[in-house]
Amino acid sequence: MNIIGREREIDVISRCLASRRPEFLVVFGRRRVGKTYLIKQFFHERYSFYSTGIPDEKTRNQLKAFHESLKYYGDEIRTIPKDWFEAFGRLRKLLENESVYRDYSSGKRIVFLDELPWMETARSDFKSAFDYFWNSWGSSQQDLLLIVCGSATSWIIDNILSDKGGFHNRITKKIHVNPFTLGECEAYFKENGISLSRDKIIESYMIFGGIPYYLNLYDRRLSLAQNVDSLIFDTNGDLHYEYDQLFRSLFRRPDNHVKIIETMARHRSGIKRTDLSKESGVSDGESLTRALRELEQCDFIRQYSNVKTPKNGCFYQLTDPFILFCLYFLREGRTKSWQAFIKSPEYYAWRGNAFETVCLLHIPQIKAALGISGVVSTEYSWRSRRKEGGAQIDLLIDRRDDVINLCEMKYTDSEFEITGKYKNELINKLELFTEEVCPKKSVHITLITSNGLKRNANADVVQNVVDSDRLFRIISD
Repeated sequence: MNIIGREREIDVISRCLASRRPEFLVVFGRRRVGKTYLIKQFFHERYSFYSTGIPDEKTRNQLKAFHESLKYYGDEIRTIPKDWFEAFGRLRKLLENESVYRDYSSGKRIVFLDELPWMETARSDFKSAFDYFWNSWGSSQQDLLLIVCGSATSWIIDNILSDKGGFHNRITKKIHVNPFTLGECEAYFKENGISLSRDKIIESYMIFGGIPYYLNLYDRRLSLAQNVDSLIFDTNGDLHYEYDQLFRSLFRRPDNHVKIIETMARHRSGIKRTDLSKESGVSDGESLTRALRELEQCDFIRQYSNVKTPKNGCFYQLTDPFILFCLYFLREGRTKSWQAFIKSPEYYAWRGNAFETVCLLHIPQIKAALGISGVVSTEYSWRSRRKEGGAQIDLLIDRRDDVINLCEMKYTDSEFEITGKYKNELINKLELFTEEVCPKKSVHITLITSNGLKRNANADVVQNVVDSDRLFRIISD
């Protein structure tokens, strides 16, 4: 199978191969996002050495798995290493052997250590030994490319990328693998012979997000609704228990993360930190700070400020479509069958809210559609101070070129039509925002739609329209 998208990631790996210095590449990202697949497909699974950690296993079994990998690549010692120092010492000897495999195009020795966080267990010497392996030998090998990977993003960042000890300033390249965009999902479906209209791809994104592993589970013989029932609602479905497993695979103590996520899910537009602490029961201190940082690093949440009062505290918003879907439908038991639920009034209400989340995850595409990709901007939300007759704007693009795009997001099966009533609502939002914020910039009402805008006498209230064709654009860095 071809690698879909990932142009930026492929470029980073290619530059590591072409360089004339030792390279230490760190690949990280949330569970199921395709980190291992990317590396394996790029190198066609041909390495000088490959090994992977084992989830929930103690040091002895981690060393046993590493030992099996050493044997596979030519190490003739038949005993399991007594500790990680011995294990990495044997790896060094293996790599120094003249017969070791080298990449045919670059001549580099390729070492890939997958699921690195699982290798470090309680009271083991893994990190010290790994540190010693790289700093005493690896960092002087001009023909060595060391790649480490892990879904436990917080561990990778805290222990490797942000390490203040032996790995400080030792990492030469890093790749944060993000979920697919809509355009990449479309390319993935085409590559796999799955026939979905763009409307259905957007709806798929509302449910599964852009997680390649989830998309790979699709049965192309079934409709989208049938796939949702088969994968999520069926108790034997591959993703029925995925939500429960997700946080345990990423965080060693996930209780606070789960409390925070489930609290955020009750506040669709976001919640302030102080309110989040009170409602979730997670004390407002280092434990909350750490959990929020880790959830953001894993692409589950976003942090934003109110456009008028950024110093009065940030808002935190859950933006992972799959988590939102599982909490809303599985945990709350709103339906037991997606096929029975679709086309109901509650379905259309959910779809409207879910489309807003999809748009928040495609701000680069929205900016490209507006012709402002190169313009520095900050994205905010805004809530009116008024108790009655107020307004809320879920996306404002505050641009350095003295324009603010006031974005409205609408998902419909056909062209969206602006009625007289809705036109008045837009004018009211604009007036309230201008009155309360007093921006020294022009404010443009921008409509983001799934199927375009129907032109009528009310359409002139909108300055810009972004349709689904623009949302599906694949942006190359």
